[in-house]
Amino acid sequence: MASLAEKMAGNMDMSAFSKAEELKKRLLFTVLALIVFRLGTFIPLPGIDPKVLQEVFARNSGGILGMFNMFAGGALERMTIFALNIMPYISASIILQLAQSIVPSLAAMKKEGEAGQRKITKYTRYLTVLITIIQGYGIAVGLQGMVGTGGSSAVVNPGFVFVFTTIVSLVGGTMFIVWLGEQITARGVGNGSSLIITVGIIANIPTALARTFELGRVGSMSMAVIFGLLLMAAGLIYIIIFVERAQRRIPIQYPKRQVGGRMASSESSHLPLKINPTGVIPPIFASSLLLLPVTIVNLAEKGSGWLSDLGRMLAHGEPLYLALYAFLIIFFAFFYTSVVFNPEDTADNLKKHGGFIAGIRPGKNTAEYLDYVITRLTVLGATYLTLLCILPEILIAKFSVPFILGGTTLLIVVQVTMDFVTQIQSHLIAHQYESLIKKAALAGKKKKK
Repeated sequence: MASLAEKMAGNMDMSAFSKAEELKKRLLFTVLALIVFRLGTFIPLPGIDPKVLQEVFARNSGGILGMFNMFAGGALERMTIFALNIMPYISASIILQLAQSIVPSLAAMKKEGEAGQRKITKYTRYLTVLITIIQGYGIAVGLQGMVGTGGSSAVVNPGFVFVFTTIVSLVGGTMFIVWLGEQITARGVGNGSSLIITVGIIANIPTALARTFELGRVGSMSMAVIFGLLLMAAGLIYIIIFVERAQRRIPIQYPKRQVGGRMASSESSHLPLKINPTGVIPPIFASSLLLLPVTIVNLAEKGSGWLSDLGRMLAHGEPLYLALYAFLIIFFAFFYTSVVFNPEDTADNLKKHGGFIAGIRPGKNTAEYLDYVITRLTVLGATYLTLLCILPEILIAKFSVPFILGGTTLLIVVQVTMDFVTQIQSHLIAHQYESLIKKAALAGKKKKK
């Protein structure tokens, strides 16, 4: 049965949107902020030869480097100040969340509420700067080792000055994106970090499709294969929408209560649990951690020894890459579920409000039942995410299709788009509630007169 909010969202039209001035301001701010982000992806690092860089990148864009460039909206290929995008911040967030389950002081800080969250956010920013410095140094060293076919270097004047300016530029660019994402979350329509990643992916869609059709035009790929891949992408989008909207609803009963001088009848509700409780977080976290240790390996033009072997094993579609990717997706699916959903807290809240699950005793038994249900859902969600992200990657590696048709990118784009629409609907519902309250207040004043 549809909730009141769902009914209101279904009855909305453009007239409701035209009257929501606050929402229009938030949307305008979000669009302007994303435009600023896209402009930043075209500001190059100082001291780079773009021709040599483009030539070298074309020979090394088949592995994780290509996926990194996709998340950065092409900024890595152009080697701009936004080349690292928001990935260092995501890596820092992962490390801090893992540390909260190990370090007692961080766990206690998390329980302090808003004040504790501000401290954790501050530590996350510090760690982001440290990770960006390490990755920036790796990129600077890798750029100095890049040599084109004519023997010319990708760096005009290699040396300490170039390394220093590259690190400073990348740290400044990454921290600006972090700040921009926070501003979109606070003053826009929310999910700033996810929107920035999504915009970067969407910006590459026209180029990726053009390259795919070019492969068909020159005969490198049959049109039947191209049509099959596009059909696969459409099917994946349908599956993603279906699964992301699916819920496991646990019925909740509330006993009869004394309200004033009469007895209110018992009420029933439900606790909605998503089939995929973690959403798009596990693939993003998994991709971020895979990108972190191999940045310098994939950027080194003349790698040798175990570093070169590692770079080949982590190429797109290779068994080691797929195994690590699948393991990290499953791990973060279970880890993030434990972070966002606590069965004991949920059971205690139900008990405080007099709610119970039919046939299950309140308290410990309810917590155990919820833990059992959420574990089964997490297994199903982790399997869905792994298959969604791994199987298309194998096909893409086999046919050399751009990353944009992969399950990871489609999941991020579809999930973030759905969340974006939900945020807009929430703002419109809040606006309608405010309008109803104002009308009720005016009607009350007229009656008094």
